[in-house]
Amino acid sequence: MYYYTYQNKKYAALESLALLSCSPPRTDEEVTFLINRPPENRRASFLVTDPRHLTAKTDGVEWLDSRRIEAPVPDLPEDIRHRLEAGELRAINFRHPRWEEIAANANRRRPIRKRVNLLAVGDVGGILLTALKLLGGECIGSIGICDLNENTVARWVAEMSQISWPWEYESLPKVEAVLPERLFDCDVFLFAAAKSVPAVGSSVQDVRMAQFAANRPLVESYARQARKAKFDGLFAVLSDPVDPLCKAAYFASNAGEDGQWDGKGLLAEQVQGFGLGVMNARAAALAQTDLRYLTFLTDGRSFGPHGNGLVIANSIKKYDDQISQELTKQVKTANLRIRELGFKPFVAPAVSSGAMQLLLTLRGEWHCGSVCLGGVWFGVRNRYTANGLETESLNLPDELFQRLKETETTLKAIL
Repeated sequence: MYYYTYQNKKYAALESLALLSCSPPRTDEEVTFLINRPPENRRASFLVTDPRHLTAKTDGVEWLDSRRIEAPVPDLPEDIRHRLEAGELRAINFRHPRWEEIAANANRRRPIRKRVNLLAVGDVGGILLTALKLLGGECIGSIGICDLNENTVARWVAEMSQISWPWEYESLPKVEAVLPERLFDCDVFLFAAAKSVPAVGSSVQDVRMAQFAANRPLVESYARQARKAKFDGLFAVLSDPVDPLCKAAYFASNAGEDGQWDGKGLLAEQVQGFGLGVMNARAAALAQTDLRYLTFLTDGRSFGPHGNGLVIANSIKKYDDQISQELTKQVKTANLRIRELGFKPFVAPAVSSGAMQLLLTLRGEWHCGSVCLGGVWFGVRNRYTANGLETESLNLPDELFQRLKETETTLKAIL
């Protein structure tokens, strides 16, 4: 084990790095662990919850069950082990071009009530905005909205200004117009733009993937704008298909003039997709009406993308692969029932995937979101902590883990 002091900060590492050596930190001193891995396809920093995170060569779905990480368990000194067990150990990839900036900003204080900017106030954006206005007063100070249609913006600003609790007029977030060039003057950027949505009655089988070709250039253009603005907040994707659009945004923001990855754009942990929340909620709705799925309400889980590759587990402790496959199929096709009624299914996604998961995110609580795992964005239960992004690790049954590996392969083939 090596200890370092660099620019008045304490670090630890398993290997010698080009920093100044020092003695072990005091128990009351903050310490960051430095890892040394190729930086292109992984998070630059994260919360360490298992010693194997420090020695693993890959960071794919194996991290959802730490027992499956094929890496040696390092012999950590007692002080480092105690920090890990207390949830106080952040790891930073020493090979990331911005590692010093990441370390310097790791514990930067942010406002309790965040500024949120929303791009596009269409079907999803309008419902999302309404829910955030009504529910977000605790952690959102203001919401800026931007849309190609200026009248749409004016309408929503006027409508939202007329929503308030009697005699508590400042308790809800203020909604105001934001210019396109000021979209990244915020703590959270919400991408809810969609170039096209297949009409009700369309013969398109996979609506989400049909949107990828249209929405990818959009999200990439705003990702490049985020890079130019040196945006350091949360870049949240709500448009379909959520998971590959997150990956597209990350790589577009990190492409230099030669088109190669240079690490000067968004960090992988800054980009999160919000599409899994409604899938989780649909599974819960089915479990409340069908006794076969009842265990989902106590220890079921949802994994993977908002579409093909989705994995719903009826239970972690008493996993039943057949029941889980049936539940997954019903959840995946639940939106088709709304279309059969003649409507586009956007209300539940805007609230369950969008507003609810975002508010949990801002509160630092567990939520359903798509995060970087093994070079793809993969829906999991996760949370942002004071020491970095944490993904839940469980003892996963073999059949369930195999399904997750298949989903990982599916996602890698998309982009």
